[in-house]
Amino acid sequence: MPSRITRYIVGEIVKIFAIALFSLTLLILLIGVGRELLREGLSPLSVVQLLPYVLPLSLQHSVPATASFAVCCVFGRMSADGEVATIKAIGVSPLQIMKPAIIFAALLSPGVVFLSDIAVSWGKPGVAQVVLQSLEDIAYRFLKSQHTYSSPHGFTIHVQDVDGRRLIHPTVKVRSRNGSSVELTAREGSLRLDSETQTLLLNVVDSRVEGGEGFQGIVPGETEFRISLGRALQQRDNSDVSPSGLSLRDIGPETIAQERRTRQAVGELAAHTGFALLSARWEEISGETGQALERKIVDSDFRLSRLQTEPWRRWSQGFSCFCFVLVGVPLAIIARTADYWTTFGICFLPTMIVYYALFMLGIDQAKTGAWPPYAVWLGNSVLIMIGITLIDRVRRH
Repeated sequence: MPSRITRYIVGEIVKIFAIALFSLTLLILLIGVGRELLREGLSPLSVVQLLPYVLPLSLQHSVPATASFAVCCVFGRMSADGEVATIKAIGVSPLQIMKPAIIFAALLSPGVVFLSDIAVSWGKPGVAQVVLQSLEDIAYRFLKSQHTYSSPHGFTIHVQDVDGRRLIHPTVKVRSRNGSSVELTAREGSLRLDSETQTLLLNVVDSRVEGGEGFQGIVPGETEFRISLGRALQQRDNSDVSPSGLSLRDIGPETIAQERRTRQAVGELAAHTGFALLSARWEEISGETGQALERKIVDSDFRLSRLQTEPWRRWSQGFSCFCFVLVGVPLAIIARTADYWTTFGICFLPTMIVYYALFMLGIDQAKTGAWPPYAVWLGNSVLIMIGITLIDRVRRH
């Protein structure tokens, strides 16, 4: 009998979970792809190419929510129809009927952690690559409709008009990493993307170039200028990457490297202070150089705290699936409602609000170093305690 009950419960959970997961993931995909479509002006073909990369980004958020919703619906309906009371009457413990759902969530949670890692290491770079490969069409679409296009790759184009693929009186401003810029104006021009070299080719006629420190130059006739886009796809130094953009495999080595940078910055400040004292230049201690070194230490410490917090955050979000189910199952039994929307309002929505409020509090404090990194598990810990209390209540009553 218990095995038959287990199969029945698992079947109901999987059925609702699959339907809800498909629906919610589709909704998130539409929102995510729609946002890129509006922001970047992607073509229909590019949108199709974007879908596989956006999928893990969507699933990492939809799986915990749909798992919680599925078990709440199943156990809420079973309790409302008297099935839970009947099962208890034949001598089966409530813990026995709750066990399949809890095990289901426990097995699902590491998969959510894996999905979040795939989203960072494969999904986000894939989205960037699709957008980059569509850059030529995106630029022309914006220039035709708005007469201006500003790229996240460090350049801006303004035109007076667009005639087919011909740019009338284009003005191109290219920004470098060190903050300097070069401005190019021309009588006409055209754009072409060289995907092999990851370069945007700008062919112009009768151009004028203005650079830093008053540099000016006039180039008559046809000229080709190249705007490198390689840094958009090339593997950057991890020191330039946000901790949330690193895979779990890369976070450990980068944390060690960041600790080394922090010690180096402290050493530079100590050396600067020592030289200022030895040379009796007291004003240099709190001068521009000293303040810059202090800011460097503060920034390095902040990034180190974020790196130390990030693995805890990934695992905490992954196992939110388990915590949602641990609370949702007994809460649905106590609520005794078969209506999906009532279940959503009583069981699912309050659980998520409590969790994410505590999760954000923990992560904000951990990132600043005020709390230890494992403080991001605050929301999980509170839900586990609530879940155990509710399970005990169901068992006794």
